[in-house]
Amino acid sequence: REQAAVAVQRLERVTRERFLRDIYPRRKPVVLTGMELGTCTTKWTVDYLSQAEGSKEVKIHVSTVPQMDFLSKNFVYRTLPFDVFVRRAAEVKHKEYFLTEDEKYYLRSVGEDVRKDIADIRKQFPILAEDVNIPEYFEKEQFFSSVFRISSAGLQLWTHYDVMDNFLIQVTGKKRVVLYSPRDAPYLYLSGTKSEVLDVDNPDLEKYPLFVKAKRYQCFLEAGDVLFIPALWFHNVISEEFGVALNVFWKHLPAECYDKTDTYGNKDPMAASRAIQILDRALKTLEELPEEYRDFYARRMVLRIQEKAYRNDYG
Repeated sequence: REQAAVAVQRLERVTRERFLRDIYPRRKPVVLTGMELGTCTTKWTVDYLSQAEGSKEVKIHVSTVPQMDFLSKNFVYRTLPFDVFVRRAAEVKHKEYFLTEDEKYYLRSVGEDVRKDIADIRKQFPILAEDVNIPEYFEKEQFFSSVFRISSAGLQLWTHYDVMDNFLIQVTGKKRVVLYSPRDAPYLYLSGTKSEVLDVDNPDLEKYPLFVKAKRYQCFLEAGDVLFIPALWFHNVISEEFGVALNVFWKHLPAECYDKTDTYGNKDPMAASRAIQILDRALKTLEELPEEYRDFYARRMVLRIQEKAYRNDYG
């Protein structure tokens, strides 16, 4: 199979002061180091996590393969007591398992009612929340969610974008994160907010030939690192070790821009959703014309969109 020779740009590692002064206003992804995150980075061992939150039940993803695919749903949902889940997720081979002895586990915390409540570590894991100092470089009313995550070693999450700014706080373990600019969306073979290209290291270029045009950014996160992921930046996350992380999402746009039914932070802003619906109707209308005319007016529409909406001042 043809493979891509991937040029990689490493993300900068900066201090809090530099981030606030130079990086955040420019809305570029960057790794913040030397952050005061609280006692979580030293306390959150497998034993401590198991004891702190006990046997409350959690819903988890279980996958027989490392690369999880949210489009084909190559995983199952199962429920386990939290302490049992933590110990299993930390294992490489399992004596007890659902599918196979080397299955992978992933917890993405959710609210009490998934359809109505957002994830908030202070509500779902209050004891653990006391150990964390969440960096708050935004106004209190901009806060959206704090998502608690635990991953087995080797687990890889699909490439996707979120519509809000977010800090990925690596509490324990190591991660590799691959990112792509919003500008490279045409090369990522999107289905909704997700890319169809699962293997970003060895993509199938017969199936995804344009993927080589996407500029790849990458960073390695260790315990105590914080990755700033601006809204609309695509990211693919690989857990190189068993690890615990926390995502904090906040509203970069005015609150009324967001879909009020969105509990995950991944529904497109209201105006964007309306625009896409209008475009779909316009394309449906073009189907009334013969192919030659349809092609001509579709090209005119593309030119109009480029003229009115594209920007070329960021890399």
